[in-house]
Amino acid sequence: MFIASGLLLLQFLSYTLGVPPLVRVGAIFSNQPGMYNSELAFRYAIHRLNMDKSLLPETTIDYYVEYVNRFDSFETVQKVCKLIQVGVQAVFSPTDSVLATHINSICDALDIPNIGRSAHDFSINVYPSKQYVNYAFNDVIQYLNWTRFGILHEKENGIINLHQLSRSFHGEVHMRQVSRDSYVSALNEFKGKEIHNIIIDTNSNGISILLKTILQQQMNEYKYHYLFTSFDLETYDLEDFKYNFVNITSFRLVDTADVGVKQILKDIGLYSHHIFKKPYLNLHFTKSTVLESEPALMFDSVYVFAIGLQTLEQSHSLTLSNISCEEENSWDGGLSLINYLNAVEWKGLTGPIQFKDGQRVQFKLDLIKLKQHSIVKVGEWTPHGHLNITEPSMFFDAGSMNVTLVVITILETPYVMMHYGKNFTGNERFYGFCVDILETISREVGFDYILDLVPDRKYGAKDPETGEWNGMVAQLMKYKADLAVGSMTITYARESVIDFTKPFMNLGISILFKVPTSEPTRLFSFMNPLAIEIWIYVLIAYFLVSLCIYIVGKLSPIEWKCINACDLENISIGNQFSLTDSFWFTIGTFMQQSPDIYPRAMSTRIISSTWGFFSLIIVASYTANLAAFLTTERMINPIENAEDLASQTEISYGTLDSGSTMTFFRDSVIETYKKIWRSMDNKKPSAFTTTYEDGIKRVNQGNYAFLMESTMLDYIVQRDCNLTQIGGLLDTKGYGIATPKGSPWRDKISLAILELQERGDIQMLYDKWWKNTDETCTRKNTSKQSKANSLGLESIVINQLHRRRICSANSWNYCGCGCCFLRVLV
Repeated sequence: MFIASGLLLLQFLSYTLGVPPLVRVGAIFSNQPGMYNSELAFRYAIHRLNMDKSLLPETTIDYYVEYVNRFDSFETVQKVCKLIQVGVQAVFSPTDSVLATHINSICDALDIPNIGRSAHDFSINVYPSKQYVNYAFNDVIQYLNWTRFGILHEKENGIINLHQLSRSFHGEVHMRQVSRDSYVSALNEFKGKEIHNIIIDTNSNGISILLKTILQQQMNEYKYHYLFTSFDLETYDLEDFKYNFVNITSFRLVDTADVGVKQILKDIGLYSHHIFKKPYLNLHFTKSTVLESEPALMFDSVYVFAIGLQTLEQSHSLTLSNISCEEENSWDGGLSLINYLNAVEWKGLTGPIQFKDGQRVQFKLDLIKLKQHSIVKVGEWTPHGHLNITEPSMFFDAGSMNVTLVVITILETPYVMMHYGKNFTGNERFYGFCVDILETISREVGFDYILDLVPDRKYGAKDPETGEWNGMVAQLMKYKADLAVGSMTITYARESVIDFTKPFMNLGISILFKVPTSEPTRLFSFMNPLAIEIWIYVLIAYFLVSLCIYIVGKLSPIEWKCINACDLENISIGNQFSLTDSFWFTIGTFMQQSPDIYPRAMSTRIISSTWGFFSLIIVASYTANLAAFLTTERMINPIENAEDLASQTEISYGTLDSGSTMTFFRDSVIETYKKIWRSMDNKKPSAFTTTYEDGIKRVNQGNYAFLMESTMLDYIVQRDCNLTQIGGLLDTKGYGIATPKGSPWRDKISLAILELQERGDIQMLYDKWWKNTDETCTRKNTSKQSKANSLGLESIVINQLHRRRICSANSWNYCGCGCCFLRVLV
């Protein structure tokens, strides 16, 4: 009996002179989404301590978990008292300020250490001190030289002291308390006031919604700079912000590149899978290589408690707690335990840890910034060393960095062409006008580039039904490329979703058509000066006048005369205007010849005079018009402009598919252009072509007009004399280099383009690719000042049209009985 009593006494003394073999702890978690990871980190930390035994070899930690509504203070107090009733020696609470207030009020009254986020006497705040965090953000704002910025905050007690922060600046500070329903109005207000620097201090659940709102309001341009107070920026989906150079900066508490952090994160995942059959879940961003600050702080809290127990065991005894909320008796060992916890110095998942009066005064914050394709560390802040920026170029001059831009293009002669030989790789595969401009600009601005083709070989047009873009526009909208170079037209629709630089070339839409053929030479081409109906009227008049002279000559006695007057025995009387003579007289007069008969009677002379005057007018008109026909080459021009094209159906016409020209006709409100669009859209087979080469081929085949941009048309007609431009320009626009919305390269490249234009470099490149004499064809000079060409055989078909004076053969007139010789020169 005595030996047994002695053993019990020794066992009791061992309990009182050190740490008991069983230590109970409790934890309070809210039932809101996002607490699962913190609870999992808490359970795993205790499991790791019990399995490792390096810190507490003789002690096992047992834990109790309770779940509460973060806004129900009565329920929270009841759950804390329940934990105290079972004999817990410490209460762990998450970094929720609302829960910490209720939990610590009970723990402070009963001297139970509360490890979490609080500023009471019996609490250990593993979260960095708000005062020092405020200094950290203050240093960043001063480094960025913000004199005018806005603050969006969603909670009164946030990560930083907003009022203290705003009072520390002499500049203009706009503070707006927001909720999920007021994100849009607050951002629009800042946008209207041109406030581009914004601090965002919202809870973790609201950040995802706020990021989507920023995208919807198109406030993701490079001129905006967002400073997030959350330490978990890497856990959010920033895919839509990565490629348009928007400035997003924040601090992080957990160094994701640390090997120890990666190992702990991997072990937590395995523990969750084997024990709870549930993987580690990041609610914000499914990225298994990122550990949130809340679970990391909970893990460090457990180890801070374990290290405090280990230190206490070496020099002090820890009695078991036997208290309750009803008796309101404080725990005697609580004061000793809290003092040892305050003395803990350790490096955890959240960096170096050291406390003063329960507040964490030693830690390290990594300053991170969103860079193209990733988030990178650009500096760090510590309470003693303050802000240390390691990458200053990330904040002030992105263009001076050694960056490589992804440039997409489309093959189009002469803008961008490709070498297909095996000896050409990378950027060497491409050559052309736009490639030369890109190379010149890259040297002027200072960047390298990777040039490649757009996958679908299209410039980019918006589908009117789905609203989706294709081509190079879609690639820029998805931030899969930094620049788009080529014969890409600046349009309103494209400018609304992407950005363009200043135009490097001005142009318009025109019509490409095959050169009209000359009018073929025919046998009766001499009849062309007069219309066919005129010739018919002249022929009818000829017959009527001839018959009229014949009849009047028969009726008039003056037109009768003696035949063979010298033969007195056979005297006969005859009329000189026989039927054949009448027709001969009329045609001779019309042809301006001198017939051998003349009218005598007044009636026949009046008819002859009238016919002669009529013949004079007709012949003079014919001669004048014939001169124009012989000296001017008449061309067959079925169309002269867009109105002619729209008003006919014999000639087909089309344009490039998914190009700016197609969009121009589709969206035009001008009736002529609307009519052209309806005809092209309803044409079967399709009037649209996939490339310019297909359109040019169809034009050469004939009976087809191709609507295209004037610069490309000019290049083609200078090299193919069978093609020509019809009409003038239908509109005016320009080619520009496209960038994603808000890209900082737009302004830099625009300045470079203006400088190249002023120096004449772009004009020299244009002459190089457009006016190369080795490739251009030779055309006939059709200017008005050119000399008249001599008439050829084909222009003169019938030689008798020449007017000339003919000396007729000798005519002998015999009068009376005497023979009189008279030579008449007609």
